[in-house]
Amino acid sequence: MSSSSAASGTHPIAEASPLSLCAREPHVPADRLVAEMVPPPRFDSVRFSTYIPDPNQPSQTEAVGVLETFAGGLGGAHASGAGKAGKRGFLGFGRSKAPKTPAGPRGVYLDGGYGVGKTHLLASLWHATPAEPSLKAFGTFVELTNLVGALGFQQTVQTLSGHRLLCIDEFELDDPGDTVLVSSLLGKLVDAGVALAATSNTLPGKLGEGRFAAADFLREIQGLSARFRTLRIDGEDYRHRGLPEAPAPYSDEQVTKAAYATEGASLDDFPHLLDHLARVHPSRYGALTDGLKAVCLTDVQPIPDQSTALRLVVLADRLYDREVPVLASGMPFDKLFSEEMLKGGYRKKYFRAISRLTALARDAKGVVGA
Repeated sequence: MSSSSAASGTHPIAEASPLSLCAREPHVPADRLVAEMVPPPRFDSVRFSTYIPDPNQPSQTEAVGVLETFAGGLGGAHASGAGKAGKRGFLGFGRSKAPKTPAGPRGVYLDGGYGVGKTHLLASLWHATPAEPSLKAFGTFVELTNLVGALGFQQTVQTLSGHRLLCIDEFELDDPGDTVLVSSLLGKLVDAGVALAATSNTLPGKLGEGRFAAADFLREIQGLSARFRTLRIDGEDYRHRGLPEAPAPYSDEQVTKAAYATEGASLDDFPHLLDHLARVHPSRYGALTDGLKAVCLTDVQPIPDQSTALRLVVLADRLYDREVPVLASGMPFDKLFSEEMLKGGYRKKYFRAISRLTALARDAKGVVGA
């Protein structure tokens, strides 16, 4: 019997005890980080044809058309141009001897609120680009910086320079070091002929605003902005569009019973999980969730500080990517972050986490009846 079960006075109703995130300390080799730079399982089957634009938001339809053209322009020569007459551009931009193309941004940047389908479109672009998967990379901003940490700057440049496309989801700059690092990395990749595509809730010129002294790094931020053509995507969060509100939290007993009855479920006390996340590097949070069919959490409480909150955001992203339902007791997910946090520089991350955890909580309704 697990300690959580013993503490709650419940008894196991399945032969095996639930898994525990707190018992996992995954070690992820660098080559796995590179191999996993593909759209997450949730977006395996998405395509431009499966994106349903809101008829009241013409910017959504426009974005699909622009990105389809973007993808079509990435066919042909290898991004590095090795053994070819020149490098092929896209959207009318690039470096090619004939025909001439004007200079300009070598990337597209999808800006919009939560749940308007930016990641769906970014993954559709990855799938639509006519190149082998090994010549395309897809990852979150955090995963990209983690890759640099694992491989080193020069090795990351060398690894990605042969790619035709780099897709960066959830592009955000949280500190000056990341600003300089990413500016330098993307500059090297663009020079090598790599096309860029990114999503964010923040316009390129506003990255870092409210989180650090962005004015001191204006040159780097403006350099990043100049590399992208911005596509604004308007609309409401589809995760809440016509859907019921997030389910109320369950009791500890219900959560524990469901964890024991569900094969592949984990069961953890929420405060203990937050402590454990501090001991696992965020680059390993994906591996932390390997094989999970459901995450069951007892005693969900408000997040005590910003460092803990940012770690939870990364975990929420990895769970959402992998479509792992989350069943919880305690406080509802929209009460996780304080008013101060929701008004601060990281507010967009926190609102995204609330949106995604709410969606996963809805998905967990079937777990209760297991």
